[in-house]
Amino acid sequence: MAYQHLKVPEGEKISIADGKLNVPDHPVIPFIEGDGTGRDIWRASVRVLDAAVAKAYGGKRKLAWMEVYAGEKSFNKFNTWLLDETVEAFKEYLVGIKGPLTTPIGGGIRSLNVELRKRLDLYACVRPVRWFKGVPSPVKRPDLVDMVIFRENTEDIYTGIDLEEGTDDNKKFKALLKEHLPKEYAKIRFPDTAGIGVKPVSREGTERLVRSAIKYALENKRRNITFAHKGNIMKYTEGAFRTWGYNLAEREFGDKVYTWDQWELTKVKNGEEAANAEQKAALASGRLLIKDVIADIVFQQTITRATEFDVIATMNLNGDYLSDALAAQVGGIGIAPGGNINYTTGHAVFEATHGTAPKYADLDKVNPGSVILSGEMMLRYMGWTEAADMIIKGMDGAISAGTVTYDFARMMEKAKEVKCSEFGDAVIEWMDDKPKGTTGKKGSGGKKKVAKKVVKKAKKKSKK
Repeated sequence: MAYQHLKVPEGEKISIADGKLNVPDHPVIPFIEGDGTGRDIWRASVRVLDAAVAKAYGGKRKLAWMEVYAGEKSFNKFNTWLLDETVEAFKEYLVGIKGPLTTPIGGGIRSLNVELRKRLDLYACVRPVRWFKGVPSPVKRPDLVDMVIFRENTEDIYTGIDLEEGTDDNKKFKALLKEHLPKEYAKIRFPDTAGIGVKPVSREGTERLVRSAIKYALENKRRNITFAHKGNIMKYTEGAFRTWGYNLAEREFGDKVYTWDQWELTKVKNGEEAANAEQKAALASGRLLIKDVIADIVFQQTITRATEFDVIATMNLNGDYLSDALAAQVGGIGIAPGGNINYTTGHAVFEATHGTAPKYADLDKVNPGSVILSGEMMLRYMGWTEAADMIIKGMDGAISAGTVTYDFARMMEKAKEVKCSEFGDAVIEWMDDKPKGTTGKKGSGGKKKVAKKVVKKAKKKSKK
């Protein structure tokens, strides 16, 4: 389509056919720079992404960046927090990336992030959680944390059905409840002063999320999927999520999976020993284990039994809490990546998972890891795994060398604190097989030399 406010670069569109992305060598990628620290973060991150692609493919492939607008920059330029053409660009070009955005104060859009997810029907929020060697952690074994959260993005209490106490809508809803469902109304402890929220969880919404999680797990050779739910209390929403998830797994994936529902049936019929033997044989044959855990317990067990969790599928609110809690084990949301994806249409927007931190804006100070790793997710989603692997390699090398931004440096021994832009330089440097100043041997001290050279090089650039 023709755009009035957006400039389309030279490049081709990503398309989808039969559920598979078709990615050209020069795909157009819409991006939102982000508010506050987003400006610094994006400048560092885009250099890392371009370098990874260049190093992986020797110039054969290249990302064609197309700036689109949301947040403060959009409001200042176009007097709207979310430019309609931005949504259209994400729709047309399928895959994009964004930095952190301000939530507008006052009426209108409650959250720009939620608004984008709704308009594009990005039903799966995918959050991989893994530890990079050297990153400070509050737990003893952060290296055991290697999980991927599949959070349902369009339902639950995030749908916006939230009725303020004292308003006409609130009173009308409670009047209807009292008239037609008096037993349910009686459960409200203080009805006259209660705010009301509605929690929709549908079969369709559950099934498409669980289907995507299972496909991801099978394609990436993961060991198990855990449904995290509070179905023991909310039986017909969260409990239904569990039931519908098991049913879909057995119905659509057959002998590729083994579920705890199947284990329960065998236990009732033939005893626990037979059920255990059946599960052991199924897993030995390569089947994916599908299990579940109560939501409050999952916070405990992902700390005490981290190796038992691989992919976790859950609803919106649970996923919101759990994603950030797991991120805390591996360094915090400063380096936590995220992707919002519709696996049916192919639409995906990858994003920083942290806020805008306006007090640090334009200081070249903050950690760009969240956007860098979201870009890694994006490249992997596009099938450009070699470039994605380059980014992981670069992050591993830079952090292991102690070349880190202030948030990590203050918690790491013998770390060298660098600027946001300098950290980007370090990641790029460590993509090479033998970064400058290394011998390729353990204990050579080469990593420290590289860190010093990166800082010196970056300082020269900044002076220019």
